[in-house]
Amino acid sequence: MKQIRIPTFLHDVFGEKQSIASLLAVLLFGGLLTTTMGLIFPELTGNLPVWRIVLALLLIFDIFSGCIANFSPSTSNFYAVRKTNRIVFIAIHFHIVIVAFLLNTDIGYAIGIWAYTILGAFIVNSLMGKQSQRFVAGLLLSIGLGCMPMLPDMKPYMLITCSLFMLKVLFSFAVDHYGRTTNSLGEET
Repeated sequence: MKQIRIPTFLHDVFGEKQSIASLLAVLLFGGLLTTTMGLIFPELTGNLPVWRIVLALLLIFDIFSGCIANFSPSTSNFYAVRKTNRIVFIAIHFHIVIVAFLLNTDIGYAIGIWAYTILGAFIVNSLMGKQSQRFVAGLLLSIGLGCMPMLPDMKPYMLITCSLFMLKVLFSFAVDHYGRTTNSLGEET
């Protein structure tokens, strides 16, 4: 597939080069799922100021799109050679708590899920280069995804968003999926 160069300011999202098909998949997944969720769950946006709705939907779009982007070789390899960037990226992912505050729902659950996800992501990140990394990431993700639906009275749209947040940060981002790294010239290191 034809690769296009990604502008420098978007390297943290897409890496240095990305196929057009991958870019479209990331944006379509994020956009369509965010839109569909907003249509199926109109209470998601009910009785809130427009600025809160817009900001919440943008953050949800970022969570959904990031789920897929982080599985791409370009993004995975970009962070594989930038260990500090990976740690900073994990640490700044507070999106799910902000979404809960903006939508004024499930704030306690969001804080708990965020804490579990970030702690798990740091554990998985510490296993970089070890064979056990994917197994531990899969185990922690499975525990989280298995327990979340058992939380009483959690809004379905928050369950979807929290599940994909966990997938994004704990598994799709914290794991080096390709076990190889490339530098900015595309050479394996």
